[in-house]
Amino acid sequence: MPVDLEADDQRRLSRIDKEIDRAFHALRDIEEGVSIFGSARVKEGHRWYELTRETAACLTEHGYTVITGGGPGLMEAANRGAAEAGGDSIGLNIELPHEQQTNPYVKRSLDFHYFFARKLMFVRYARAFVIMPGGFGTLDELFESLTLIQTHRIQHFPTILVGSEFWDPLLEWIDRGLEDHGLIGPGDKEMLVVADEPMQVCKHVMRASEKQRALT
Repeated sequence: MPVDLEADDQRRLSRIDKEIDRAFHALRDIEEGVSIFGSARVKEGHRWYELTRETAACLTEHGYTVITGGGPGLMEAANRGAAEAGGDSIGLNIELPHEQQTNPYVKRSLDFHYFFARKLMFVRYARAFVIMPGGFGTLDELFESLTLIQTHRIQHFPTILVGSEFWDPLLEWIDRGLEDHGLIGPGDKEMLVVADEPMQVCKHVMRASEKQRALT
């Protein structure tokens, strides 16, 4: 029996609409969010875990709501730092073939089927992206944010790379592989900000927040 593509598309559209509407309703009260990304594989006790935890705590103490993917590793560290600092902590979980459990430090959790709906929420309710060391998923979020900035979909939206030692090889490749070959503009790499200390991250976010509020 042939598949009714139109009916299938309508069912998919309905599911997308419900998922996005539910997330908008749940997160609409967040005015000062910061999305933190990082590896799900880094365990407690690792220096990157502790750095993420301290960074999230610093952001929370300065009035920001921490938003993560809700999973383990550095996502857990960020939610943990926010919770320990007494702030709100959001986890945007995604359905995966190997089930991802929401970490215990998330105060508000939302489950997503569609990656693009989840990505929309990371941007919609954030003042900045904080990128901790991570793998393909972290890099995906990094380059998506750069594309949105480059195409002026978002303004004064810093993408903050935390841990210069980890990110230096990527920055060198962007410099030599992209800029030197004319694949990005001379100022495009300035969209990336590097920080090594939690307070440096907080200061970058606060400066951006002031500029964003001035636009409204």
